Amino acid sequence: MEKRNLPRLAHNVISLIGAIIALSAGLVLAFFLIISLIAHKINPYLGILLYMVLPAILVAGLLLIPAGMYVRWRGLQKKGAIAYHKWPDIDLNKKGHRNAALIFMLGTTAFIVISAVGIYQAYHYTDSVAFCGLTCHTVMHPEYATYQDSPHARVECVACHIGPGAGWYARSKLSGLYQVYATIAGKYPKPIPTPIGNLRPAQETCEQCHWPSQFFGGQQRQFNYYLYDRTNTHWQINMLIKTGGGNPKTSQTSGIHWHMNIARKVEYIARDKKRQDIPWVRITDRETGKAAVYQDISRPLSQDELALAKPRIMDCMDCHNRPSHNLHSPDYAINFAILTGLIDPALPEIKQVAVNAMNKEYRSSALARDNIAGEITSFYRTRYPEVYSQKEKMINSAIQAIQTAFMKNIFPGMKAKWSDYPDNIGHFIFRGCMRCHDGNHRDSKGSVITNDCRTCHIILSQGIRERPEILNLQVGLDFRHPLDIGDAWKGGACYECHKGIQP
Repeated sequence: MEKRNLPRLAHNVISLIGAIIALSAGLVLAFFLIISLIAHKINPYLGILLYMVLPAILVAGLLLIPAGMYVRWRGLQKKGAIAYHKWPDIDLNKKGHRNAALIFMLGTTAFIVISAVGIYQAYHYTDSVAFCGLTCHTVMHPEYATYQDSPHARVECVACHIGPGAGWYARSKLSGLYQVYATIAGKYPKPIPTPIGNLRPAQETCEQCHWPSQFFGGQQRQFNYYLYDRTNTHWQINMLIKTGGGNPKTSQTSGIHWHMNIARKVEYIARDKKRQDIPWVRITDRETGKAAVYQDISRPLSQDELALAKPRIMDCMDCHNRPSHNLHSPDYAINFAILTGLIDPALPEIKQVAVNAMNKEYRSSALARDNIAGEITSFYRTRYPEVYSQKEKMINSAIQAIQTAFMKNIFPGMKAKWSDYPDNIGHFIFRGCMRCHDGNHRDSKGSVITNDCRTCHIILSQGIRERPEILNLQVGLDFRHPLDIGDAWKGGACYECHKGIQP
């Protein structure tokens, strides 16, 4: 059998180093790839090593092999060991050339296949939640922690931050290069500022799942609060939220989602980067083209400010600006903990002492954890010694719940907390809806953007849980069948007659 030797040009130090590097990187890559296939979860730093670092080393090693051959070829030409030619001779009748061609073709084929798989895996890895949330752990910790408890916890980060298509993918990765540099150099702001200026329009991301033209009707919501008194009195507000919606075919719109640019386009100008001060609003009827401009009569924009400003078309993110990274206030977090049974409201003044403990400034999360435990324990030992002796286990459970609430909503390392990130849904803590619906925005005809509460919601009941004030309309009407079937409907279920076709 004919012995296949490597080409003479391959016998050089540079090519040998390249082969050793490529072989070593390939073996390590294969080892970690097997680990990643066996493990259900992959460490983010292992992912970077597997899909980015090792492939780059492998490619560098492979490139050194032909580079070394070229250097040796040039050296032999200068010494006169081989005839000078501008381009290398390729003669497949020569055994060395055939071996080189075979190695090149097999190596190139294997490299292309492996590279295709690697690029595909790298593409998916850089789009993963682990890559977004855990690679830059310190910087992205608040975002990743709040995302895990959000309504979009099963939606990947890229679905909202990038959306479909190669164009925005490439754009996001290019902008991410500076973010990598800023992270390594420690030049990132604390906290990370919002809103994101270059975020893709919500119509191209949010509306891949949420369809504005199908948001109809109202939603009943119950809000639970606990008062800052000794007994932590439970106060409930039961509301009908007029979500509304619209159909672009009929231009029939109503409710809160009237703002979704279906029959009318809503534009505004904000004075500040956080879009909390909105002195100018323009509403354009899409059918007639007529527009009305509303200005804050107490602080209108000057002509110079108007000339420099660029109106923004309102979209989902102007109201739903914290859909996945919501940092809740201590008041909200403790209300929720009491409501869900994590904190027992039987502990006197627990609402007040818990909120006060969360609201203090701490240099680190570890220090916050220790101080919260010490403050709650000291409070009950001093103020309510009998309660402490009888309900120590209950107090310890409350301490754990308060610490968890702090860790999920306040991040001293990034100086991030609820007050740094206004939530524009509602108007309980931040201006939200009342950035425009404050009664001060008027057009040239004197029309006012309403601030009537009943425009967006109706209170059905409110008050102490045991003695609520109830709207009579909440009782509703007795059902009446459209056909005169007497009381027959009372003896059966709707589905027994209604089959989706004419009965």
